[in-house]
Amino acid sequence: MERKLAAEFVGTFLLVFLAVGAAVFGIGGGVGLDGAGPASGTVGVALAFGLVVLMLAYAFGPVSGTHVNPAVTLGLVLAKRMPAVEGAAYAAAQCAGAIAGAAMLKIFVTSFGVTDRTGALGTNSYDNGSIDMPGAFVLEVLLTAAFVLVILLVTEHVATAAQAGVAIGLALTAVHLVGIPLTGTSVNPARSLGPALFEGGTALSQLWLFILAPLAGGALAASLWKFLRVETKSADLGEG
Repeated sequence: MERKLAAEFVGTFLLVFLAVGAAVFGIGGGVGLDGAGPASGTVGVALAFGLVVLMLAYAFGPVSGTHVNPAVTLGLVLAKRMPAVEGAAYAAAQCAGAIAGAAMLKIFVTSFGVTDRTGALGTNSYDNGSIDMPGAFVLEVLLTAAFVLVILLVTEHVATAAQAGVAIGLALTAVHLVGIPLTGTSVNPARSLGPALFEGGTALSQLWLFILAPLAGGALAASLWKFLRVETKSADLGEG
């Protein structure tokens, strides 16, 4: 169990530092010494999330299943594919990893001369001129449900965990392409928690939505999975 929790902690740390970091360090504005270098933009950040999850799937899939997301863990618990007590321990490790990753991002933008290109440490938001609160809630539920449903289905339907990892990484990229312009895309309570704790202010006051909506999406995905699943031998990835 200790190895599983360590994998979830390290994996979520890397997800926040590398993928949220892709936004913080370069989603907008010129980069480089002359400020003329290209920013990563929405597509670059979406790819960063997908690629990091793919990388983690290969690295930590055999150890913990590479959830790195309490909404994913909740979906698996509700699908009766892992015990609730183990799921709670996973969620705690994920949140701790996300906080550590966000702390490192904060150090970079406050102590190492790095400009925060998001202006808010990569936090999520609503009532931001792009979407209102009800819209953000519905969006996050739907995006999370789509992502977690893919995880639940492909970890049963594909032949190998490696193939499942590719599908999951692509799914995360897709939901980020949709969500980044509107809420910044959470679909992961831990990912939202870490940066919000260090940003404070509006990000912290709006954090509740980016915890509740992804969890609701994970629960919705588990319900849909019960109707859509085809019983086959499960891949290791996502099994916890």
